[in-house]
Amino acid sequence: MSNGTPLGDFLRARREALKPHDVGLPEHGRRRVPGLRREEVALLAGVSSDYYIRLEQGRENSPSSQVLDAVAQALKLDAESTDHLNRLCLAASQRPHDWGGTDVSPQLLQLMEGWDHTPAFVVGPALDIMAGNSLATALHSGFDQFDNLARMVFVDPAGRDFYQEWERAAHSCVAEIRAAYGHDPESARIAEVVAELSARSPEFAALWQLHDVKGKSQEGKHLKHPQVGDLHIKFAAFTVNGAPHQQLVVYQAEPASPTATAFETLRAMATRPKRARTGAVDASR
Repeated sequence: MSNGTPLGDFLRARREALKPHDVGLPEHGRRRVPGLRREEVALLAGVSSDYYIRLEQGRENSPSSQVLDAVAQALKLDAESTDHLNRLCLAASQRPHDWGGTDVSPQLLQLMEGWDHTPAFVVGPALDIMAGNSLATALHSGFDQFDNLARMVFVDPAGRDFYQEWERAAHSCVAEIRAAYGHDPESARIAEVVAELSARSPEFAALWQLHDVKGKSQEGKHLKHPQVGDLHIKFAAFTVNGAPHQQLVVYQAEPASPTATAFETLRAMATRPKRARTGAVDASR
């Protein structure tokens, strides 16, 4: 995904995203590099320029928590980005070994299928759809495949019509995969999805290089289904106990709303449960 190190790539991207006036520094003349200079970040963090350069180049493998906190403050990182920074500094032996599992428990499958008025599905770290109930399948029936949220947003032609706030959905997908990448930079599945979508979507590639990090929010969504029209939903995402790499996503409609009525129509369209395929994104599509 890069010729640098995960830590160095992240620090470089966040440094280049800042302007001197963002951190209270004067800006004199034309700059040869975008954003802040390494020396300026070092000054703001209270470390030597040589140390910060080694950190960004991947030649400093065990920075202290105090140094990381200082660098995070210098780069104006929020809480999620600061956590991401700290995770990138973990040794491989300190990372979870079961992060990329693909099995969804039978109990969770049964629970989701019992929610016949509520779309629910499980996503993995690379936003693969690992399982979905009948209503979730009907909700996404306009897509070529209900297989990977990022592919559906960036590559499937249905994505731009379905996600009425497409740019927000696009940023969210990339930032969620980037957050998962921080937990497991060696993930073969994340590398596969990022490589294929970067090749197929310049917009994905550009957003990936920003290194924005954000987990799933609880904001509402405005969707548009090809059969039932506009949908204004609330949603929640839950970490699955025993499988921290999985998230259960649940969509809800306000009672007695047009969206609730549309969900009833979708429920009638849902003929049977369907497990989603979790294979690689097909680059030939």
